[in-house]
Amino acid sequence: MIYNKFQDLELSALGMGCMRLPCIGGENNNVDVEATEKMVAYAFEKGINYFDTAWGYHSGMSEPTMGNILSKYPRESFYLATKFPGYDVSLMSKVEEIFEKQLERCKTDYFDFYLFHNLCEKNVDGYLDEKFGIFNYLMKQKQNGRIKHLGFSTHGSLHTMKRFLEAYGKDMEFCQLQINWLDWDFQNAKAKVELVQSYGIPVWIMEPVRGGSLASLEPEYEARLRALRPEATMAEWAFRFIQSLPCATMTLSGMSNFEQLKENIETFEVSKPLSDNEMNTLFEIAREMTAKTALPCTSCRYCVDHCPQELNIPWLIELYNEHAYSGGGFIAPMALDAIDSDKQPSSCIGCRSCEDVCPQGIKISEMMSDFTAKLAGE
Repeated sequence: MIYNKFQDLELSALGMGCMRLPCIGGENNNVDVEATEKMVAYAFEKGINYFDTAWGYHSGMSEPTMGNILSKYPRESFYLATKFPGYDVSLMSKVEEIFEKQLERCKTDYFDFYLFHNLCEKNVDGYLDEKFGIFNYLMKQKQNGRIKHLGFSTHGSLHTMKRFLEAYGKDMEFCQLQINWLDWDFQNAKAKVELVQSYGIPVWIMEPVRGGSLASLEPEYEARLRALRPEATMAEWAFRFIQSLPCATMTLSGMSNFEQLKENIETFEVSKPLSDNEMNTLFEIAREMTAKTALPCTSCRYCVDHCPQELNIPWLIELYNEHAYSGGGFIAPMALDAIDSDKQPSSCIGCRSCEDVCPQGIKISEMMSDFTAKLAGE
């Protein structure tokens, strides 16, 4: 197992994410404890020492499941991470109640790593609002030794991240970001990395295989990659990309069966970073894959100046591209939930004033209509 240094700790480069544990009958809240115990035992045997859970994973069953399993191991033999569930804004006033319950669920006296969970447009105001006291409470727990290291995870925009970092950046010790070779440009992951690094904050990586979608590609793309590394699987390509990033301190993978765990551990037994040619090939494939659905917006903002509804059209196109490529998901609905109803895609009146000035010739009104229909259909 490769290890990376974080402050005075040696962390396994691969961490076990506990959001996609094996389940019985396909029921998310019915974790297969026996299979999970086997996976955890193998993870320990092969050198994994970082386990990442959260309040809401597996409908609330991840924390107690991992707490029961990990309690059988010496507490000093592993690092445990969990998060305050601010993705649910109704919980903002319950930080103390939830934190105490998490300690109980996880059968521990402290968390090695604790995060503001999923900083985004919807919850940034709550995280920053002193009336909820979330930051002050968590800092107090850190002072009391019940949190060893405090950080945050985010799927939010650069603007949202900047707001949070301007307030709390000096106290954040790590940041968990969605990073993979497709999202390096598509979701602006590169710029997000640069932002957190400007604060001197180490990077944790989530979704390195994009929920498993990068483990299998269209035949033409797989053939191009196999021509460069004949023995490498597509999942290995995803992890080798991460190993090529100097920013990567911790890589989390939500492995849902023993074979995935075994394969990923084998990948992290040795570092085999990609060459410049291999990196460029991945980026070319990423552009080709996303171009099939993505609209070519360059954020020139000419459209915004001509929109009678004053919609933030480039941002809406960015969300549309993500939503269309991923076939849905939570990112776009989560972001849109944070803005007023009169700024939603459904507020477009179809006047086409924006299209008259769009250098890319994007049919923006049709995009707005399609986006509205996609969101309504979910």
